[in-house]
Amino acid sequence: MRLLCFKNLQPLPIPRSILIASMSSSSAKKVIQIDVVADTVCPWCFVGKQNLDKAIASSNDKYSFEIKWHPYMLNPNAPTEGVVKKDYYLNRFGPRSIQMESRMSEIFKGFGLDFDMSGLTGNTLDSHRLIYFAGTQGLDKQHKLVEELSLGYFTQGKYIGDREFLVETAKKAGVEGAAEFLQDPSNGLKEVNEDLKRYAPQISGVPHFTINGKSQLSGGQPPESFLRAFQAAA
Repeated sequence: MRLLCFKNLQPLPIPRSILIASMSSSSAKKVIQIDVVADTVCPWCFVGKQNLDKAIASSNDKYSFEIKWHPYMLNPNAPTEGVVKKDYYLNRFGPRSIQMESRMSEIFKGFGLDFDMSGLTGNTLDSHRLIYFAGTQGLDKQHKLVEELSLGYFTQGKYIGDREFLVETAKKAGVEGAAEFLQDPSNGLKEVNEDLKRYAPQISGVPHFTINGKSQLSGGQPPESFLRAFQAAA
């Protein structure tokens, strides 16, 4: 199932040294490196992450995983002050937005979560700056931060551009100094823009997964697709 968040279909623009999802230091394990390109307001990116995590959990006895997240902005011109999420979707997609919400609600229930369309949506730049910053403190923290951001935005009606929310999620993920980092809008901006130039032109939508620099997967892939990709990469 190839379901992606495309620029023209979705409402918004969206150190490889830390081993995650592995409790063993066994040298027999092969390392699976995964680069994920995603936007923090793309629900399919969260779906892809949940299925990726399931695949990792079922195979971390075989492999050690290194996951790094890269930015993508479905709507770079989205307002920083935020707009009502339901209104934005309705204005952009019309009646189809109701079908989209129903579909996502069904999928999220499969993860034991409630899909929440309340609250605001808007520019995702600050969230990507924070994700970059988390990565400088460890890819495990970066991965955890992405999870916390997604849970807040998709299930709790939090605004992805709200500074207080961003700092709160950083604390949950164990990221230190987030408030000070975000206070200067130039912090992380160069790195995020460089990543956007490197990855965004190479793909047509998100989420996009590159495994060991070779295998490519896109969209809300099921766990089985990731497991096959792990085997091929190893």
